Amino acid sequence: MTEVAVYIVPDCNCQADDSFLLFHERQLLIRGNKFLWQKSELIAAGLTGFNGLLLEKGERNTLAAVLAADEAALLNGDLVATREMLLRTGEQNFNLIGQGTQLITWYQSHRFCGSCGVNTVPHPTQRALVCPSCDACYYPRINPCVIVLVTRGDQVLLARSSRPGAKFFSCLAGFMEIGETPEQTVAREVREEAGIEIENIRYVQSQSWPFPSQLMLGFFADYKSGDLNPDPEELSEADWFEVGNITVPVAPSLSVAGQLLEIYQQSLKKQPILSKAKTAY
Repeated sequence: MTEVAVYIVPDCNCQADDSFLLFHERQLLIRGNKFLWQKSELIAAGLTGFNGLLLEKGERNTLAAVLAADEAALLNGDLVATREMLLRTGEQNFNLIGQGTQLITWYQSHRFCGSCGVNTVPHPTQRALVCPSCDACYYPRINPCVIVLVTRGDQVLLARSSRPGAKFFSCLAGFMEIGETPEQTVAREVREEAGIEIENIRYVQSQSWPFPSQLMLGFFADYKSGDLNPDPEELSEADWFEVGNITVPVAPSLSVAGQLLEIYQQSLKKQPILSKAKTAY
């Protein structure tokens, strides 16, 4: 008989050698560069009684859990912003921490049924929360977004968000709307945010992006017409940059935006790389 995964694990069912990602108010508890805590460490500190959200199942499970302020203080670690930790870690750790923070956000925001208001309970075999009163079922939410590197020969369009604290220049991006294809979203977002028209939209790759829970669909597109006219509500600045001479801070290579830029830089030297992109519009 195949063992059925239980995705929300009661504290009493966790093993001493299980590992935990620990969160408090959407910050990650770390020690130096280490972000995983053994269950045995939590027991030694007197921490018991919380549920863990299963991230990786094996002989040693990896789970995510939320601590109250006094519980986090018992472990004598440091709380860091999840975004900061994600952008300074490697790809494997990025995926694990990203999954953890997305599931914690979902779990905390679905404690009550959106239909009747009753407290939800864990589904016995699925990664879901269910309402014991009206049987409504809530799965982790994923928001599809597009992100596009617009190119004009050896120039690329990069912009900085008007969001407070934004320091990196990146590709244009936006959420898909009801009834749109990803390609239609790409064209609309570029038109709305930068005031230009594009063509030859082609899919490149995707990435899970946990801010808070996006699936980023990455595209290339060619400039067609128009003058840049950035929307100040979305962008603080936008400009064309020579791809071999970008002097502004750009999105880190761990992000799909940074990867799109790297692929395009390489494609100008090795044309076959760009041909991997799928023409989609």
